Amino acid sequence: MEKLTDKDLLKLNSKKGLISLLESDTVNPQKSIRYLEYIKKLKKLQVELIKLQSHIIKNNQRVIVIFEGRDAAGKGGAIRRMTERINPRFFRIIALPRPTEEEQSQWYFQRYIKAFPKAGEILFFDRSWYNRAVVEPVNGFCTEEEYDIFMNQVNDFERMITESGIQLVKIYMSISKKEQDKRFIEIKNNPLKLWKMSKVDEKAQELWDSYTLYKNKMFANTKISGIPFKVIKANRKTDARVEAIEYLLEKIPYNKEIEI
Repeated sequence: MEKLTDKDLLKLNSKKGLISLLESDTVNPQKSIRYLEYIKKLKKLQVELIKLQSHIIKNNQRVIVIFEGRDAAGKGGAIRRMTERINPRFFRIIALPRPTEEEQSQWYFQRYIKAFPKAGEILFFDRSWYNRAVVEPVNGFCTEEEYDIFMNQVNDFERMITESGIQLVKIYMSISKKEQDKRFIEIKNNPLKLWKMSKVDEKAQELWDSYTLYKNKMFANTKISGIPFKVIKANRKTDARVEAIEYLLEKIPYNKEIEI
């Protein structure tokens, strides 16, 4: 174990430091210090998110942030950290359920368009139209023809979105197979998180290679003429959340001097 400095001891002797130590199954001062540093950095970034949102509201801008990634990759956790301090009247989180029979008869993108942001609003998609690029073909939820049509249309669809003035940010949370298995075990053993585990999740480890194949096809397609994803390594949740926020702040220009 690394030797603790006086500064480290001061951090651990704070209220948050003591809570962090006591909440762990095993006493790990270094881990607690990393967590305290993460909380400090997160707060600073959340102040910047408030400035960003204020700029978006003032200028009637429309922003869509897409989060994709494997099951248990931390998409929801990253979205929660992005949104927990900003004005709830000017953002929405969308996680659409399976399409209804009526929606299945419509143009694939139609139900997503219905949720698009109004002026001054940020919309967060916890999974998006890219379900058809990966989840649906892997699990047999769409035909090969439907998949091919989607891949042929998606870049033009996003071009129309951005040309209409909507700012689109695409983030992919990437975890290892081992880390996903570890998180699934934690979910199954936590009654407060059991709702997160679906039938699709149950097969994710078994279908790992198939997910990888379609994920790579998705990335390759966006590189042809589309908007690429920012791939964030998410095995360590705290680092991934910080990187996701930093990327959003980088991609959407805003007035950093704005008074809040």
